[in-house]
Amino acid sequence: MSEAGLIYALVGNPNCGKTTLFNALTGLKQKVGNYPGVTVERKEGECFSQHGLRMRLIDLPGAYSLNARSPDEAILRDVLLGRRKDTPRPDRIVCVVDASNLERNLYLFTQILELGLPVILVLNMVDVAEKSGMRFEVQRLAERFGVPVVPMVASQRKGMVELKVAMSQADLPAPKPLLNAMPVPVRGALLRSRETLAGAGVVSSTASPLEPLYLISGHDPSHYGLDPKSITIIQSAREQLEREIPGWEDRLVASRYDAIHEAVRDIVHRPDEASATLTDRLDSVLLHRFWGWVFLIGTLSFLFYLIFSVVEFPMGWIESVFQWLEQAVTGWMAAGDLRDLITDGVLAGVSGVLIFLPQILILFFVIGFMEDTGYMARIAFLMDRIMSRVGLTGKSFLPLLGSHACAVPGVMATRTIDSPRDRLITILIAPLASCSARLPVYLLLIAALVPQGTVSALTKAVILLGLYGLGIGGAFFFAWLFNKKLLPGAASAMILELPGYKMPSFASIIRQTLNNAWIFVRRAGTVILGLSILLWAASTYPKLEGGTKSEALAHSVAGRMGHAIEPVIKPMGADWKIGIGLVASFAAREVFVSTMSVVYSVEDDEAADEDAATLKLRDRLKQETWPDGRPVYTISLCLSMMVFYAFAMQCLSTIAVVRRETQSWKWPLFQLAYMTGTAYLLAVAVYQITRLFLS
Repeated sequence: MSEAGLIYALVGNPNCGKTTLFNALTGLKQKVGNYPGVTVERKEGECFSQHGLRMRLIDLPGAYSLNARSPDEAILRDVLLGRRKDTPRPDRIVCVVDASNLERNLYLFTQILELGLPVILVLNMVDVAEKSGMRFEVQRLAERFGVPVVPMVASQRKGMVELKVAMSQADLPAPKPLLNAMPVPVRGALLRSRETLAGAGVVSSTASPLEPLYLISGHDPSHYGLDPKSITIIQSAREQLEREIPGWEDRLVASRYDAIHEAVRDIVHRPDEASATLTDRLDSVLLHRFWGWVFLIGTLSFLFYLIFSVVEFPMGWIESVFQWLEQAVTGWMAAGDLRDLITDGVLAGVSGVLIFLPQILILFFVIGFMEDTGYMARIAFLMDRIMSRVGLTGKSFLPLLGSHACAVPGVMATRTIDSPRDRLITILIAPLASCSARLPVYLLLIAALVPQGTVSALTKAVILLGLYGLGIGGAFFFAWLFNKKLLPGAASAMILELPGYKMPSFASIIRQTLNNAWIFVRRAGTVILGLSILLWAASTYPKLEGGTKSEALAHSVAGRMGHAIEPVIKPMGADWKIGIGLVASFAAREVFVSTMSVVYSVEDDEAADEDAATLKLRDRLKQETWPDGRPVYTISLCLSMMVFYAFAMQCLSTIAVVRRETQSWKWPLFQLAYMTGTAYLLAVAVYQITRLFLS
């Protein structure tokens, strides 16, 4: 036992209510971070038993099995086996199962019993199970497995007292594993494997046969804390076992399910005639080949409506707060570089991230709501057929959906994808979805740069819709290409359990939403803050005394970069002034609009509102010409720039998050190269081709 008291690990299948229970037990006494070396979220908290005993809780990732097939399951396996140096092995385990899907959930539970640690079994969502006619003989279930069994409805905190009483027991009974869960030939082969692994120092000579089992059957590319020699030995043992007993893993799975069915046959009672449950009735509509898609499109439309419409007020409030801070700093401090650094560097950098926080909150809340109700799994199921055509599964659609608000949470959402290969490909294509930061640029290019009276309003709307379609189309194309050329391999099968529908726990959803929002602010905000300061310095130095803001900008490092890249960007119709906007917008795409205002000194004009400033900017751009008198801002340039911004990787916060998620600079740099290269080539092609028809 540690100084902080007993250490409990909370384990369970995804969607079993484990996190809801963790939040109910710990309240605000939580710490959220990442396990070192991986991007799997680490959540710990404290609670007190009915007798005032301090207990430490570790909320381990949801998993279906200890046979690791994903980083989440590998973390679960290694913590329970005591193989992670950064996390102590738990003293006890609370295993949460969905009572309405008991036999499926007992697969992980029976594996945990064989580890030898004291276990408490929580039958969560018993209300849902009982409504379907299921009945449980709780005492017989406890006697069969030798563990305390606590029926609960975690979302309503029912059974909380009983669980705390069980957790505070000084001695818990020794669990009774299923003796017939492992075929005799497989057990013998695993014992021989244990001798091999023990001789190499990979496991202890007294280790349970389960430890070599979970190491040998693991499908994750590496094992935490093991050197390459040990991993090679594990792979050899895996190959030897496959030669001795072909298909041994399938035999293990079938044998364990047979043992589970036999164990609970007389303990779990079901109605003689299975009637259609609420889940069955809802799925008949939500998974229908026609109505399912109608509901999905309606749900996504509602989500986009919330993201792009409802957030206007809170985003305006955040913007006004930062404007007030800027005015306050301007009033308190004397003019100079330090004041400009704070206003144009620090405040501008922080506000550039926090302005999108309302969208992030809404996105995470809606996604959390869909996950907690059980509908998110249905979306992945519906999209699987489409995503499979490009070599991915339906799970990859969810990060693409999230990336329409912001690529940062979209990239973070890839953690739910089991296959490391599919997860990496999804990370690489997620920023191609047109995020909300592209919208101001699109609107400026459509409304301000397209000559009035030349293109109808309907055509402008179609162009905007086409830009969003272009992003998704590009994502699908590169997913197919990466599957064929960059990361070839067999297509992954989507193994997905459809949980029963249930009432969501709003307290848990809100808490999780706030945690995710804080992670977004902490990870993205700090990085973009530092880089925004660097961008401010590049736009300020060297200084030009006595000139206008536009002249000073042209004289700065950023301005000189604009002149330097003009020969490169000229084939896409851009001049050096646009080059400054392009360089500046690599920090964040929306910076392009404000940069253009500075370049053309629009900010010096007195405009009644933002729309008036946009009109002034549009009028000023229409007057811009090349040295030979040709207009710079044509329809060809407008189309070229929109295509460029649809594909270019212009978001430092996204690059930083991809670096964190992949644990390497290789992939974000590759992402920057392929997206920007594609954007440039397509922009050049669009400009040159449209010139032929519009000149």
